[in-house]
Amino acid sequence: MRSVFSWLRLMCLLVGCSAVVWAQSSNSQPGGSGSGQSQSSSSPATSPPSNASPASSQAPDSSSAGSTAGKPQRPDLSPPRSDRVNAADLGTDLGESSSKETQIDLNEPENDARAHPRSAEAVAAAGDVNSVAEFHPWNPHKAAKDVEVGDYYFKRKNFKAAEDRYREALYYKENDAEATFHLAVCLQKMERPGEALAEYESYLKILPSGPHAKDAHLAIDDLTQAPKARRAK
Repeated sequence: MRSVFSWLRLMCLLVGCSAVVWAQSSNSQPGGSGSGQSQSSSSPATSPPSNASPASSQAPDSSSAGSTAGKPQRPDLSPPRSDRVNAADLGTDLGESSSKETQIDLNEPENDARAHPRSAEAVAAAGDVNSVAEFHPWNPHKAAKDVEVGDYYFKRKNFKAAEDRYREALYYKENDAEATFHLAVCLQKMERPGEALAEYESYLKILPSGPHAKDAHLAIDDLTQAPKARRAK
């Protein structure tokens, strides 16, 4: 056993000695010093990139500026303000209205009289275009009340007062069928056949199938045949 331990101790010593010798031989080689010099000489060569770093850091700024310059600018949608207007850009015609640019020419067209020789007669036949039309007040409630009062006078054979009420009803409600028919009956009672016939016909124009249409037709026949009978006599 002692021989084995002594043998192992000897082997460890030999391995340690060989490692020390190998290390010393590697440090004493000229290649090792050359590699150190090459590393020291290469270090200055790699230093310029550190100096060039500011230039590279500034390069993105120029590219970003170019990209923003190429993009279209958004329009300014804010309302105009008086403090942003330059008076010199407005010109000298500050007091003129822009509506002058869109004025309508009211002059007669060329050769209008030759192209429309009867236009003046048509205008004269239609009436005065410059006259103001007369408007009647619209009051259906008052018109109905006038018809009611007119019927009251008609039953008491006060035909003149009834006529006034019926006409007043037509003033407040034009083309009222009831007032028109009652006025026609009243005029027929007053022996005014021409006016009565016109009112009966007006009623049939308003209500051709109205509740008094049959009576209106009979009255018209009576009024139209009466002059013929008189002439035959």
